[in-house]
Amino acid sequence: MRPATLAQAYDRIAAGEPREAMLAEFLDTFYLAPSPEQQLASISDEPRLTGDERLDALACAIAEYLAKQNRLTKVPDWPFKPCRYLERAWHTSSFADAGMREYLTFASPAEFRSRNIFTEERPLRRARSALR
Repeated sequence: MRPATLAQAYDRIAAGEPREAMLAEFLDTFYLAPSPEQQLASISDEPRLTGDERLDALACAIAEYLAKQNRLTKVPDWPFKPCRYLERAWHTSSFADAGMREYLTFASPAEFRSRNIFTEERPLRRARSALR
């Protein structure tokens, strides 16, 4: 069963489930939510801190990005806590060359870049259901 909230996805990650699978399943839940209110509810609760600074900052970038991209009525307050920002840059690509780092630096959405996370231009895209 897919996690209903980002916080639940992080609980399952902390319990040992694969990070990529849990985040993908949460995104499916978010994008398939029948209303903006339910989308907002799915990111409103603060996920637990995992001890992995990158993963903890990523939760904030995800919540802020989803709220803004989907024009929800607000962005939750929890993503702006100081402990949720990275001190050192994280380029999410497995390619370590300078060209890829430069691309990610300029392509990253502001919600990720502000937390020192550098990723692709549309990092949370998923296949869309024909039902929407």
